[in-house]
Amino acid sequence: MGGVVTRYCATRDEVVNSKRVFDIIFAAIGIAVFAPAMLLIAIFILWDSGPPVVFTQERIGARLRQFRVYKFRSMHDGLVTRPGRWIRATGLDEVLQFFNVLRGEMSMVGPRPLTGEDLNRLGWVDNPVRRMLKPGVTGLAQLYAGRGSRQSGFLDSKYARQQSIWLDFKIISVSFAANVFGKRRVRQWLRSRRRRTG
Repeated sequence: MGGVVTRYCATRDEVVNSKRVFDIIFAAIGIAVFAPAMLLIAIFILWDSGPPVVFTQERIGARLRQFRVYKFRSMHDGLVTRPGRWIRATGLDEVLQFFNVLRGEMSMVGPRPLTGEDLNRLGWVDNPVRRMLKPGVTGLAQLYAGRGSRQSGFLDSKYARQQSIWLDFKIISVSFAANVFGKRRVRQWLRSRRRRTG
């Protein structure tokens, strides 16, 4: 067209819509893949310490909207249970959050879902990343940072700048490895890989 090259740039709404479709597809796949593990975890929890199987807690999502997050219960009488140690080490306590994703309250990838008390304590109530992005079942901060708030904030901001469907797919793939091999082993591999690549 007259030698004029036009460059297409996705709008914010198009990015959000494509991410939502991605979330629905991968949450549904996650539920199907992890359904046998979910059943075994529920049986293990009931056998070890009885009901309830599911733990729910109020968290703060995008635009500071409140929602209830679902997790497998990992504690009893203030102590981590035997199945709790395993599901925490592998991240399998969080697979029920696929249902939060289907409900539109969370995304497959995003910042760690925090309580209102956490946001106030960290001074993140007005954090633009927290207001813009839905919390994620997994994310850069969940994979790399553990519980360090300073590094978590940096990684959340980095994800907000660089987010893409391809990045989400890579983060989900590494998170699946953590479910299989354990968070500690995968974090050690990520850190050693980052040191090698500079």
